[in-house]
Amino acid sequence: MDDSELRTQLERHHAESYGWALGCCRRNPDDAESVLQSAYLKVLEGKARFDGRAAFKTWLFAVIRKTALDKRRKQFFRGIRFVSDTGASERVHLGNMADEMVYLAEMQSLFREALSHLPKRQREVLQLVFYHDLSLTEAATVMNVSVGSARTHYDRGKKALKTWLTESKVFNESGLAREENQEAVR
Repeated sequence: MDDSELRTQLERHHAESYGWALGCCRRNPDDAESVLQSAYLKVLEGKARFDGRAAFKTWLFAVIRKTALDKRRKQFFRGIRFVSDTGASERVHLGNMADEMVYLAEMQSLFREALSHLPKRQREVLQLVFYHDLSLTEAATVMNVSVGSARTHYDRGKKALKTWLTESKVFNESGLAREENQEAVR
């Protein structure tokens, strides 16, 4: 894809890309703008190359997501460096924050495992809606299916996911279970 086509595609998907960047940045507009700018630079400088194996939008969303994760990781490690230069009370606070991040990462991993038990179409539509912050109409476009088909896969996927999570009791988030899970993480 040449430079002008690349720019045209970026312009075409800009509004959706910004919405996705917001989702990746916990709805922080400043972070989303920074991540989107960094992702565009990666694309335009050739650090991220579109190979045509997926839809351009899907590929672009993956670049934005990876850029946001890299930014978050850098911020986390800056926080760790900051801990070494601070007093004990601040170390405890950031230590608790790190424990919470580990716990959340574990819960996300368990949720991804639950998603892996779903049929491919159901998993795809749930990932596009939940992780990529797309509407069902946009997800249908990405998946190249009708909106009705996407809605059916979405509804069936949510029901199957709920059933699997309930029956496996892997994702029990009651207050007592969370405390027990926290102890297991420490």
